[in-house]
Amino acid sequence: MSYQTSSPTAQPSFGHMTEPPQTLKILVIGASSVGKSSLLLRFTDETFLSPDETSATIGVDFKVKVIERKNKRWKLSIWDTAGQERFRTLTSSYYRGAQGVILVYDITARDTFESLSSWINELDTFAGTGPASREVVRMIVGNKVDKEFSRTVSTAEGQAFAASRDPPWMFMECSAKKGGDDVSGDDGIFGKVVDKIIATPSLYTKIAPSTTSSSAKRQAGGGPPGQYPNRNGGTVNLDEEMQGGSGWCSC
Repeated sequence: MSYQTSSPTAQPSFGHMTEPPQTLKILVIGASSVGKSSLLLRFTDETFLSPDETSATIGVDFKVKVIERKNKRWKLSIWDTAGQERFRTLTSSYYRGAQGVILVYDITARDTFESLSSWINELDTFAGTGPASREVVRMIVGNKVDKEFSRTVSTAEGQAFAASRDPPWMFMECSAKKGGDDVSGDDGIFGKVVDKIIATPSLYTKIAPSTTSSSAKRQAGGGPPGQYPNRNGGTVNLDEEMQGGSGWCSC
């Protein structure tokens, strides 16, 4: 799998490919401080920030990465949602239209593992439980394996939990801090999710329009329509990103 991140100053080069990329919407969810934003930053920018350089996600953060797979370009719109309880009503509307969901816990914090069921219930509530929703690609990720000495959740427990779901979830462990193929490789977290989405054409042949409600926008901070706060104190226009999903990425 060939990955290339779009930038404000240059379009990614994909040789002979001239068709605009197909947009795929992927959510990264889970309790606060499990490393969701770190996983996303490692995948998109090959960067890891120390704890004193980061802050909890406020509302939602948004990253775009254009990749090449099976002789086609794909625009990954990856939404990093807040894990704090006070933002749960804000992020609930973002579940709709997602083709992939990555649910993250911290292998050194057992409470984040024990909260997985509530996150899955929330996904089922807001994304639905019908045949189409059951096709959504789902993966559970145990993060922070670089802290093996502090592990409180065994690999076997994580695997068993993922397998016990209906439908079963994929499962991986990784370290956002160390990075490597487990995060960014062809068979890494994002690679496996993307491959499974691509193998299920019904997930992306009809891209759902943005379903973010006006009430969610008001809860996000009262900004202009479609504008949502991010960790840097600015805003990101998610409606605009999704509406432009099948066009050239100019992010």
